[in-house]
Order: sequence, then C-alpha cells, then structure tokens
Amino acid sequence: MIVRNLEQWLSYLEQLHPNEIDMGLARVQDAAQRLGLPRIADKIITVTGTNGKGSTCAFLASLVAQQGLTVGVYSSPHLLRYNERVRINGQEVSDQQLCEAFTAVEQARGDTSLTYFEMGTLAAFWLFAQSSLDVVVLEVGLGGRLDAVNIVDADVAAVTNIGLDHNDWLGDTRDSVAYEKSGIFRSGHPAVCGDLDPPEQLLTQAARLNTPLLLRGRDFDLAVTEHCWHWRGLDLQGQALQLQDIPLLGLPLENAALALQIYALLGLDWQPDLLLQALSNTRMPGRLQKVSVIWQDRSLNVLLDVAHNPHAASYLAERLNSQPLIGQRLAVFGMLDDKDLDGVLSAMQSQICDWAVASLPSPRSCKVERLQQALQQRNASVTSYASIAQAIEAQCSNATENDQIIIFGSFFTVAEALKWCAAQA
Repeated sequence: MIVRNLEQWLSYLEQLHPNEIDMGLARVQDAAQRLGLPRIADKIITVTGTNGKGSTCAFLASLVAQQGLTVGVYSSPHLLRYNERVRINGQEVSDQQLCEAFTAVEQARGDTSLTYFEMGTLAAFWLFAQSSLDVVVLEVGLGGRLDAVNIVDADVAAVTNIGLDHNDWLGDTRDSVAYEKSGIFRSGHPAVCGDLDPPEQLLTQAARLNTPLLLRGRDFDLAVTEHCWHWRGLDLQGQALQLQDIPLLGLPLENAALALQIYALLGLDWQPDLLLQALSNTRMPGRLQKVSVIWQDRSLNVLLDVAHNPHAASYLAERLNSQPLIGQRLAVFGMLDDKDLDGVLSAMQSQICDWAVASLPSPRSCKVERLQQALQQRNASVTSYASIAQAIEAQCSNATENDQIIIFGSFFTVAEALKWCAAQA
C-alpha cells in the first residue's frame, strides 16, 4: 500500500477520473457499499441551493453545537485548505485523518472509478461514521439529484434558493434547476425552501415524492426592524414557534431564518437564549467578511465576498446599497470563465466607481482581457493587473479611509485575498 501525505493524495485524486464532474450515483453507491458505511449520524441534513448553502450549514452547525450535541459539516469548495471541507465539532479534520479516510476509500473502491469530489465525499462520510456524531450537515456540491451526497437519506432536506448557475449541468430554466435540487427530497421526511418564489417544479416534485414542504413566507418567515429581527416558524408537529429580538447579523438573515426552520424540525430543545447565542457566534470566511487593512499608515475598509453568479451578486449589491458610505467603493474582481459575467456586472456596476481586474490561478479563469473589455463596454473605470494581489495593492493605494474596497467574483478571488491579508499581518 502506497503511503501518501495529504498533498500527494489530493494530486492523486485529481488524476483518478477522466472528468472533473461525472453526474450519477451508481459508482459512488457501489463504492460506499464496499466501504461498509453505516448510517453516518443520528440525524442528517442535506442542503442545496444556488447560493447561501455555506452560511446555512454554518448556522445549523452552531445551533446544534450550542445544545451540547456533536456535529459534522461537509462543505465545498474550500478557500485555503482542503481540510475546511470536513469539520467535526467546529474543527477542521487533520491531514492525518483525511489521509486515513482516503486510504480506506481507496482500498474499498476496487476498480470503481471515482471523481475528486466523490472520493472526498466518501472520505468525509467515513470520518463522520468513525466519530459517532449526533448530527451531520451535508452541503450539496452540484444540483442535488445526482450529487454524491445524495446517496444518504436526509431527515430534513433544505433548498436555500433557486437561480441559474451551472446551466450545462442543471438546465437553463428555474424549473429545470428545481427538478435537480428536489432530488434530495425523501418520502415522508420534511423539506424546507427559503425561496420566496419557488418554481412550480419544486412544488410538483414534493407532492409526487410525498415530501412535506415548508415554504418561507407561508410556513416560516422573518421580519426585520431597525435594530433586530424576528422569526416565526413551525415545529415537527406543525405547532407555531417564534424567536424574537434577534441581533442583526453579518451573514444573510434569510439563511439564518432557513437554518432556524430546519433546526425546528429536528425535535431538539427550543431554548431561545442558546439559539440567539448560536446565531450571533456564527462566522463564515469569504461571505460578507469585513477586514481592516493597514496600508501606508491608513486604515482601510475591505469587504470579501465569494459572489460568483448574478443571484449572489444581486444580493451583495443590495447589502451594499443598504449601507451608505461617505466615500466610494472600489472593486477587486476576478471570475471563472464558465460564469455569467454580464449578469454579475449588471448587478454590481452601480455600486462600484473603479475596477481592478485580474485573472485567477485556475485553468478555468476568465482572461483579464475579457474582464477589462466587458467593463470598458459599460464605460466603467477599469485597470487590469497580473494578479489579484497586485490588484488589491493598487486599490489600497487609491483608497481613502472613507472608501470601501470590495473583493469578489469567485472563491479563488477571495482565497487570493485572504492569502494577501495573511501576508500583511
């Protein structure tokens, strides 16, 4: 048996399957059976959606952990370290744990070919099973119906929202996307949807699968006042629940409201003080993350957000629009080539007075020439740079203490920004 460190394992996984994505459950189900995986936790929650999956999972993990229960979270992609994808009781698993898990999956899979994501999913499941957890929260990688995490049956399935992304895989209508995402529903087990305008296909699939579906705006909702917000929803028996006077949060309130409704369906204690504390303590790198940077003896206001599609960019623009600024907003922007560039620029252009663009360290990166041309066609002020780090330094030099630098467009963009911030510290 070949002994590998984590870096060697990840390099091996990248070469293991001819395609980065290979939709379907047959191969991963076969490998899971050979691995002999038991049920990976007492309660399982699966979360899909176009945006907001990561923060919804983070809120859920906080709510569960605050009750003194053990919880595992599987999410993707990662920003800086692969270990971020697998967390047990709030901690990233170690390199050694991941290597042991990959070794177990490799020995079990035999001649079954698995993708990078499928190997990682089974490794996470193996680690969760070893840990005898109370709750596991699983973030869908792509779609839902044919995603590797869908080999397990969730006690509660959640859909954050439904927009257009990954059109080549999920279709180019909200109904086609809804069909794929509803694939995580199970007969007799509740599902929750945070989209205020769910496509008809989602409702149809829930009815066909005999899945009780709770909808935001009907079964649960939130109301925001100047200094706090309030939540209402239903428990597993359909009885009304509420949580009042919740402090405003840095992460999207819609995702916190969705997480509260999911939590309410788990049959766990409803203790308002603990729930409020859990929500307030939840953090998520790269999601509306504020960073203070000292540059040339000036304290600069920086905001990081992974917004990489029109739906996420529109939400980011709404948040910026609701936060008046004395100065101006300068952007550092990089994006992947398979994303909707025009849709993202249309959502964000009114918020930005100057753009610094760069390519990303990925073969899927949108070329800087294309970014610059698209912005020039919109008569935007734009300058291109060789790297995200150089783009950040240029905007830091241009910014005043009253300005705000918005770094967004991709997980890769934010990852490069986090590395740059760490180097400054």
